Amino acid sequence: MENSMESKRRPSLETLAVRAGQERSQFNEHSEALYLTSSFVFTSAAEAAARFSGEQEGNVYSRFTNPTVAVFQDRLAALEGAEACIATASGMSAILSLVMALCSSGDHIVASTGLFGATQQLLGTIMPRFGIQTSFVAQTDVAAWHAAMRPETKLFFLETPSNPLTEIADIAALVGIAHAQGVLVAVDNCFCTPILQRPLDLGADLVVHSATKFLDGQGRVLGGAVAGPRKLTDEVFKFLRTAGPTLSAFNAWVLLKGMETLQIRLEAQSSKALQLARWLEDHPRVARVYYPGLPSHPQFELAQRQQKGGGAIVSFEVKGARAEAWKIVDRCRLLSITANLGDTKTTLTHPSSTTHGRITPEQRAAAGITEGLLRIAVGLEAVVDLQDDLETGLSLI
Repeated sequence: MENSMESKRRPSLETLAVRAGQERSQFNEHSEALYLTSSFVFTSAAEAAARFSGEQEGNVYSRFTNPTVAVFQDRLAALEGAEACIATASGMSAILSLVMALCSSGDHIVASTGLFGATQQLLGTIMPRFGIQTSFVAQTDVAAWHAAMRPETKLFFLETPSNPLTEIADIAALVGIAHAQGVLVAVDNCFCTPILQRPLDLGADLVVHSATKFLDGQGRVLGGAVAGPRKLTDEVFKFLRTAGPTLSAFNAWVLLKGMETLQIRLEAQSSKALQLARWLEDHPRVARVYYPGLPSHPQFELAQRQQKGGGAIVSFEVKGARAEAWKIVDRCRLLSITANLGDTKTTLTHPSSTTHGRITPEQRAAAGITEGLLRIAVGLEAVVDLQDDLETGLSLI
């Protein structure tokens, strides 16, 4: 971290989110520099050869080395307590890169039924074409994860809290089961970010991010990342260097600006989400609310131990089905009808017909996603205004 002091105390997360990773250029800029260049010039043929072979550190080509991207990688690694981080073009490309780098034909993955719809599609539909099979089990059933293991199991992949029901996986318990058999554990930490949860501290091997969400925080750019020990991230880097699911320098720069306010945003959004969840739980037209900060949440006690807050995602089931849920969506004028999350603007989506619309009805049922379920990603608006907007639709059912 630039301008580091002599103190041996590790800087706090809010400090790392603002300052970690920056190395000033000869111009001594205060804000991180944005290096928009496809390639880099060498002083000699020997230096070019050394850079390309990896014998000498330094930038080669922005498909796999760029100073702005490097700052983003170093900052996120510092926040997660990781040795290294590899940035990618999106959250899904981060998951793809991780699987393609660490798994081979014949390998087996155990994953949660509650994964994001696109992740389910990737692991359940696309990867089998390359000989990589996945068994999907209940997120919260530790015994089911153990029972699903095979001699060829290479990876546990979990997303906690899950999207959209905010189910909490017991990371430490699953790590114990996996590591006893030499299996890696990767955790999608998109919903919590390292501000609310640090999976590596609980024994996980790798952390995955859709930086598009809370790390940016304002719905501007796409990005992803894989963080963990260098011996594993080096394998991800080899895949990225060749296959090219690359984070652009511009997007990395925007993400760095977003990360500077990560702590204060997550704390404020978690507080507002808890207020909204309590209001929804008391609403006569709401059948059930899913939020880790509510005592009624099935994994409330685990969330209290594992997370520093409930997060910004609140899901709820209306008393009815798709028709009633769509009435609420269609009447909203303040909440944005979009599937993105992590924004300062609150968003509302109907998962069954959007984020999880491509998986089968059986898969949706296994994940607990009903036709009456709605997901809110709480932003920074006044909670009373969010309540008023939701009430216009709730009053019709």
